[in-house]
Parts: sequence; C-alpha cells; structure tokens
Amino acid sequence: MKILFYDLETTGILYWRNGIHQISGEVVIDGETKEVFNFRVRPNPRCVIDEEALKVCHVTREQIEQYPPMEEVYRQLVAMLSKYVDKYDKQDKFFLAGYNNASFDNYFLKAFFVQNGDNYFYSWFWVNSIDVMVLATQHLLAERHRMPDFKQETVARTLGIPLETEKLHDASYDIYLTKEIYKHIQSTAHVCP
Repeated sequence: MKILFYDLETTGILYWRNGIHQISGEVVIDGETKEVFNFRVRPNPRCVIDEEALKVCHVTREQIEQYPPMEEVYRQLVAMLSKYVDKYDKQDKFFLAGYNNASFDNYFLKAFFVQNGDNYFYSWFWVNSIDVMVLATQHLLAERHRMPDFKQETVARTLGIPLETEKLHDASYDIYLTKEIYKHIQSTAHVCP
C-alpha cells in the first residue's frame, strides 16, 4: 500500500484564488517511510496573498517571493512521485493522507498540478483519500463534547500526543502530528467481527 502523507501551507483558504507556499510530506510504502520532503514554493504569481494566512504560518510576503518558482517545485515533486508510482499504470497510485485534506489540501494540490499544465492528477493519486480528521472523529465520538474545537492541535492534545506549539502551521511539523494521530488511532482501533 502506497500512502503519501502530506500537508500544505497556503496564501489563503480558497484554492481557486490563493496559492501554495509550502508542500511537505512523507512517502510511506507498506508501512515503511521511503522519503521525506519539504518544498518551499513561490506561489502562482496570479494568486492572491492574504497577509493573515501568512501570519498564521510565521512567514512574510518577502520570504515566500524568494522561494523556488512553482514550476520548479512541481518538476521536483513529480520526479519524486515517479520513483514510487507508474502514472501510466491504473493500478499503481498513492493514497493521499492528511488532516482535513479531503476538504482542503487535496483541492489546492490538484489546482497546483493544473496550474503547472498537468491535468492528470488522478494518474498519481486515488480519488478517495485518507482524512485523518475523519478517522479521529469516529475515534473521539465520546470525547467531542468536551473539546473546544477539532483542530489538529486539539485532537493531538486529547489523544495525549506531546506538542511543540511553536512548530504548528509548518507543513513538515503538521505532517508529523498527522502521522502520530493516525498511528494512535490505528493502534487502538477495534476490529469489528
């Protein structure tokens, strides 16, 4: 089984308006980490940059404008994916896995591919993904009413996962937390008969 755990940091919350400035992840095949990556990306020049979104990630407009252009990062990302998946084999794809990725990150990542002239996003990835937030919802049904929100940080705290709060909203650290939450849920999951 091929899983791409990943997280993005963006210039806002609208995939059709804003862009990506960080893509981090981990390639996991049959439970073994094969590669870890952390790409800083100069966002699409046509995207809108919301200052508030940058503040959340502790970066400035000046910083992200110095990152490698999106076309270069796209080529590096695809070169890495090509080491593990044959995009021409319909049976060979990654499951995308992240925290709230089904309703957020996946849309941004697909838009990133399209902006780079690649309309074959689903040659790399299965259309159904693993959303660790959804898995955590089922796992924490009995606790949810005591939780102030369902942010990744809150879920990690509730599960007893140690946090380094100063690292939150850095995509590479958020991937670490996502995997820790995923491992916790998988290790305590009850198997139904």
